[in-house]
Amino acid sequence: MSTTPYPTTTQVALSGLNSIRQSCLARASILALSVCLGALASVTHAATLVDNVKGYTLDNDGKLMTFSNLVIDDGKVVALNISPEKDNPKYDIDSTINGDGKVMLPGLIDAHGHLLGLGANLLEVNLRDSKSAQDAASMVADYAFANNTQSWITGRGWNQELWSDRAFPTAADLDKVVSDRPVFLTRVDGHAAWVNSKAMALAGITKDTVPPVGGEIIKDANGNPTGIFIDNASLLIEEYLPKASNAIYEQQLHAAGEHLLSNGITSMHDAGVSRDVYDFYLKEAVEGDLPVRIYAMVSATDPELSTMLGNGVIRDKQDFLYIRSVKAYGDGALGSRGAALLAPYSDAPHQHGLLLTQPEDMTQLFTTVIGAGFQLNYHAIGDKANHVALNEFESTFDTIGGSELRNRIEHAQVIAPNDLARFASLRVLPSMQPTHATSDKNMAEDRIGKDRMKGAYAWKTLLDSGIALPLGSDFPVELANPFYGLHAAVTRQDRNNQPVKGWYAHEALTIEQAFKGFTLDAAYAGHMEDTLGTLTPGKWADFILVDQDIFTIDAKDIWKTKVHATYVAGKNVFKKQLILYATFCFERWLVERGIGGLGAALLVLNGLIGAGIFFFFALPAKMAANLAHLARTYF
Repeated sequence: MSTTPYPTTTQVALSGLNSIRQSCLARASILALSVCLGALASVTHAATLVDNVKGYTLDNDGKLMTFSNLVIDDGKVVALNISPEKDNPKYDIDSTINGDGKVMLPGLIDAHGHLLGLGANLLEVNLRDSKSAQDAASMVADYAFANNTQSWITGRGWNQELWSDRAFPTAADLDKVVSDRPVFLTRVDGHAAWVNSKAMALAGITKDTVPPVGGEIIKDANGNPTGIFIDNASLLIEEYLPKASNAIYEQQLHAAGEHLLSNGITSMHDAGVSRDVYDFYLKEAVEGDLPVRIYAMVSATDPELSTMLGNGVIRDKQDFLYIRSVKAYGDGALGSRGAALLAPYSDAPHQHGLLLTQPEDMTQLFTTVIGAGFQLNYHAIGDKANHVALNEFESTFDTIGGSELRNRIEHAQVIAPNDLARFASLRVLPSMQPTHATSDKNMAEDRIGKDRMKGAYAWKTLLDSGIALPLGSDFPVELANPFYGLHAAVTRQDRNNQPVKGWYAHEALTIEQAFKGFTLDAAYAGHMEDTLGTLTPGKWADFILVDQDIFTIDAKDIWKTKVHATYVAGKNVFKKQLILYATFCFERWLVERGIGGLGAALLVLNGLIGAGIFFFFALPAKMAANLAHLARTYF
């Protein structure tokens, strides 16, 4: 087997950046860009003692340990459990933060999310709580009325599996409320689009339109498109959407960043970054304006993939941006029957799902990415997609090596039982999302039948096989709150504690295992365990203070955990503000209903006038930065 020299996890060079676009400092040279990123490391922090906490972290071997204080210098942890009276001079401590006896945890890492997608979701019509197609259409109508200058109405979050009829909606449902402007609504899992007739007309969609490979256009009995486009077919409409700009990216980035920090997430793995977003992230890193740490997976479908691979590995010295992986797309989602299965769907015997990357194209893709020294993270939900991915990883490793790159299968949701042990033997990490199981429990067995459930959502089986298990949420497909994920991983229940005994509860994790999945295993999956994932000396002081002890409370209450403060590199970036509860209530109410513009601003001002009334109520709140974000958006 031949071998290739691969970059190490400490590589900082921005080698090969000879074609960065003007959006990245006017095609800056490698040296200039390296100096700019490296200069961020010159910022120093005074030594600080964080005292009076009930701290938990894993040690570097993954064992849970406790501490009552920690010392931060230059943004990193330098010591735990010191004696303040004795050790203050030793560490030159000149400031102290009183943790007020709260529980301290490392900043949590979401190993699979979509950062700007979350930001967009926070800024468009949210259909997650819709009860029917008619209810969703009503939400769209409210949003369209309040945003009458938008050329397209966009939104996300609908899920027909949660509606009483469990039927796909139609363009006619939308035409009744919005017919003068195109509407494009993404399903909660991101693998289907629901559009109105105006959108189909603009895209030239007719009964004769042929879906692209890896996509499906749902049609009625007469062969007419109904308004539902599965997986790659949605691209037929997407290409007509208004193009994103850096200004829009800025809004999305900071909306998402504020949301994640308020939920205790300090680092995330961004699954599928286009060249435009790649350049935008580089610009933001140079300017020191990334709110959370980003481990970026460039998109395998981007036309400029080869250019991004040629630019080499990028890691800024402050660890806010690390680019050394590629996200590839194997199949669709289970809910829309796009997940590729070895045998037909149990509830649709004529369907096997969709392979988005065709088998004949996989060898070149795997060889190109892994041969460039990049980690390959392959989206696979169905057992067929997982099987062909494992086969291709094995073949690639035999040919050119690369198993040490910590390659991953994203989701690894339904796996043929015979393939479960292959993850560990091939050193391919299953990157999984616990809340997918609790969201899918009402339909998964219908889709694949009881026998195939033996290899589905098999967290414990995979972990016991000897492979690390990085965990995430797949936000905005699921809610980003990591305590929802910890709860689902430990209980195999939804937040209504259903089912009572857990859903296939033999695959549940312990709280320590789940905690490791959102910390050290997630850091390992991003080649960042040298600086992230634990609060041990030498690592970044990314930590959160929360209101309850997740290791001792009843597991059913883990999801109720609230974040009181979030710190990144020792800097306070979020603190709960009770007095702004009224502002937050108004903002959430407005966003959920899609009400914007001057009316939104006036309502928020009214909310501020009444904020003092709410001051006396000890209710949880979001960050003060929400107000600043709202001001930026509406003024």
